[in-house]
Amino acid sequence: MMKKLCIWCSVALLLILHQDNWFWTDGTLVFGFLPIGLLYHAGISLAAAGLWFTAICVIWPKDVEYDENELAEGSLGKEAEV
Repeated sequence: MMKKLCIWCSVALLLILHQDNWFWTDGTLVFGFLPIGLLYHAGISLAAAGLWFTAICVIWPKDVEYDENELAEGSLGKEAEV
C-alpha cells in the first residue's frame, strides 16, 4: 500500500512540475541552440516515462500476468468440455 501511495504522490508531483510558468519568458539557450523550456519538458517527459516503468515493475498486480499460450489452451479446453 505504501508503494502505491508513493507512486501516486510522484505522479501528482510530476503534474505540478509540468506547469512551468517560470520558463515561458526565459530566452536562455542550452548548448547554444536548445531553449531551456524545451529541455525542461524533455526532462519531465523522461521522468514520466521512468515513473510509469517503475509503477509497472512495483505495483502491477502479479496475478494478472498470463502466458498467451496457456490462456489460449485453457480457454479452448474449457469450451470443449462444456
